[in-house]
Amino acid sequence: MASTAHFALHRCELAAVPAVSLDGSRAHALFGSADVWLGAMVPKRWAKRAVTRNAIKRQIYHVASHFESGLAVAAHVIRLRAGFDRMVFPSATSDALKVAVRNELQQLLTRATQATPSDLTSQ
Repeated sequence: MASTAHFALHRCELAAVPAVSLDGSRAHALFGSADVWLGAMVPKRWAKRAVTRNAIKRQIYHVASHFESGLAVAAHVIRLRAGFDRMVFPSATSDALKVAVRNELQQLLTRATQATPSDLTSQ
């Protein structure tokens, strides 16, 4: 796992995902192809307004698209783990908030692309 002040990146190797259903019978793999998969999780706890959550998710997907070639073939989830101070960023979609989110995501993904695979694998 890589993290910054507001974000955490979790990774799960695709080979580690079991292809067995809950009743024990054989099932299809969770991911149909070996590729870089990315998800974003922005809890209401840390971003109260829907417009802010959606803006942060858009930033996550946009910034991650530039780093996709450097990420390992795995399922990745970027999670907002702390809120941005509403006193500093009073507007839900201010340019200042977008720049702060973008800069922090670039730091996070730069660390993730430079880290060894064992550094990011979730247990």
